[in-house]
Amino acid sequence: MTGRWPDGQGDSTLVTGFSPSPNFGPRPDGVPIDVIILHYTGMPDAQKALRWLSIPDSHVSCHYFIDRDGTIIQLVSEQSRAWHAGRSFWKGCTDLNSCSIGIEIHNPGHEHGYEAFPDAQIEAVIALCSDIKRRHAILPDRTLAHSDIAPDRKQDPGELFPWDRLADEGLCLKITPHAIMDGPQYRQPDEGQPIRALQMLIALVGYDVDVTGVYDQKTVYAVMAFQRRFRPALVDGVADFSTLATLRDVVQHVKG
Repeated sequence: MTGRWPDGQGDSTLVTGFSPSPNFGPRPDGVPIDVIILHYTGMPDAQKALRWLSIPDSHVSCHYFIDRDGTIIQLVSEQSRAWHAGRSFWKGCTDLNSCSIGIEIHNPGHEHGYEAFPDAQIEAVIALCSDIKRRHAILPDRTLAHSDIAPDRKQDPGELFPWDRLADEGLCLKITPHAIMDGPQYRQPDEGQPIRALQMLIALVGYDVDVTGVYDQKTVYAVMAFQRRFRPALVDGVADFSTLATLRDVVQHVKG
């Protein structure tokens, strides 16, 4: 379901088709576009996913849709506020739609047979993100997963997404996860100063967590989102040695 863009040309020269969505609004005045948010569609059929993002009844949309063969479809102008992030949080911001560009990458997702992303699709993601980054001067630590900004309800694009390939192109943080090995572990319902320190560090990265010293469910969700993004070999919500060491590395990159 593709057609012409209203002015005949999309925001990126990489776009090969259009499926204009009515689900958008104006961006607030003075709010820069400084975030890219990557999603997966979470539906088995690409055309049904594209249609869902393009009809009024869904109340959702994105700026771009990338199919498994690398085809890039534009749905909403970059200058408009698409409805892709939903209830979200990152570094104190609770309206990620207003400052972000949303990219939906077709993949069945965890509920429908989650699978690896084809090379052609990832090459298209890299090309599009590079183009967006160039035009909007988006920093590497501002390319995020949907699960980063909504860890209590989202898993996408998931632990199979090859963030390292984007990092090699300077599109996101380049972090080598520490190996999983024996060492201190913290989990629900642990309490105390080590938990408070963990929460402070993960909040510094940007995740929505309360610094209480109690390993509550919100902390579990934040740790799982961090693992899915930066230490995908094991996503269990337990702050083990590998998670903690990798977290410290990410904090150093963010602070640096």
